[in-house]
Amino acid sequence: MQFESGHLYHIYNRGNNSQKIFFNRENYLFFLGKIKKHILPHADIIAWCLMPTHFHLMIHVNQVHIENSEQVTLSHLLTRKRSLNDSIAILLRSYTRAIQKQENKTGSLFQNRTKATCLKQIDKIAPAWFQSNYGAIINTSFPEREYPQVCFNYIHGNPVKDGLTRKSSDWEFSSARDYSGLRSGKIINKERANKFGLVYQ
Repeated sequence: MQFESGHLYHIYNRGNNSQKIFFNRENYLFFLGKIKKHILPHADIIAWCLMPTHFHLMIHVNQVHIENSEQVTLSHLLTRKRSLNDSIAILLRSYTRAIQKQENKTGSLFQNRTKATCLKQIDKIAPAWFQSNYGAIINTSFPEREYPQVCFNYIHGNPVKDGLTRKSSDWEFSSARDYSGLRSGKIINKERANKFGLVYQ
């Protein structure tokens, strides 16, 4: 995955062979803790949804690389750069180890590759004008603004689409509850979402 600062991304992965990745409420909360620890130093979370077999994150990347300090001995502190890719890999590996121990399993929990789609791609942007039978028509839509909203809605709509709830805000493990005012979680950055014109529907 190639990330750039100042861009929005949709990050997602699912269980290997579509297997479950969350087995109880504590697993969801543990994974959210890992998101806070490993993703928030790099990015603002705009939207998120954790499903029994997969997860979705919409992030705004602030820093692709961060300084990470580790205490290796009592007297020695090791500082090195860590990329967002590294942090995502650490999140998934550490979560996988915890689930393997909990479920007494071995092997991959997640699919090999976590996907990251940039939500501001040139091929998603329509031309400013086009020819019709009536002459040139100005295109007044702005796909570079609309595509993030489509993704934002898609992430929040997952529990309804999969038949887990009737309303997206009923699913506990999604930022839909924060945007609907049912919870005031600390993971998402609503101000950043507002700057992109993202509206919870």
